[in-house]
Amino acid sequence: MNSSSGVKGPLEAPTQAPPSQTLSRGIRALEILAAADRPLSIAELAEALGVHRSIAYRILRTLEDHSLVVRDESGRVQPGAGLAVLARGVSRNLQGAALPELTQLANTLHMTAFIAVWDHQECVTLLTVEPRHSGPAVAQHPGTRHPITSGAPGIAIQSAMTEERWQQLGPGVPYRPEALEARRLGYAASHDEVIAGVSSLAAPIHIPGGRPAAIAVVYIRMDQDADRVGQALAASAARIESQLA
Repeated sequence: MNSSSGVKGPLEAPTQAPPSQTLSRGIRALEILAAADRPLSIAELAEALGVHRSIAYRILRTLEDHSLVVRDESGRVQPGAGLAVLARGVSRNLQGAALPELTQLANTLHMTAFIAVWDHQECVTLLTVEPRHSGPAVAQHPGTRHPITSGAPGIAIQSAMTEERWQQLGPGVPYRPEALEARRLGYAASHDEVIAGVSSLAAPIHIPGGRPAAIAVVYIRMDQDADRVGQALAASAARIESQLA
């Protein structure tokens, strides 16, 4: 058929659909609420979104219908229980395989243990376990983000691939030379990179058919030998990988 008819031939690529502005605003609203340290009023959320209050209200009504946000007695908005249901489905197999390992590491090493995944140019904490019956531990909340070029989890993730492969998947993001040493050792270390005075050790987790993740601990002071802790992380990563294979 002639292209002037407006009908695409079988070899023509379909035109890419534009993104949904409403959906984007709804997701952004959830991000704002998740990052806030208190419930927000509709006016505050509308200002953060850069939209009129009536638009913010319509977005919130839809999110409320799906239990993604809730309002307190004063009408202020905060994340709802529906987000927890969605979070359980994120990397479900990885979370299931990692939880016993994180629990063992946290309670044996007396440090907060967590799984970090690669999201664009950032590391995102997916799952965290804090030690039981120990002194104060560094908090590492699920959803915490930091640049993938900072900290042991990012170095560990980079160490799971060559520099050439990294540049294919993450163009424009530098490949840290420490990743080469982490590949040799089986784990990465960082000090004062993400939070001043806080250190971390991490080992890469190879995900079949997916991007690598990292299992890590975060601490202020460490009584154990760093190499022993790093090897424990590498062993946990290997056990997680065996369950994902």
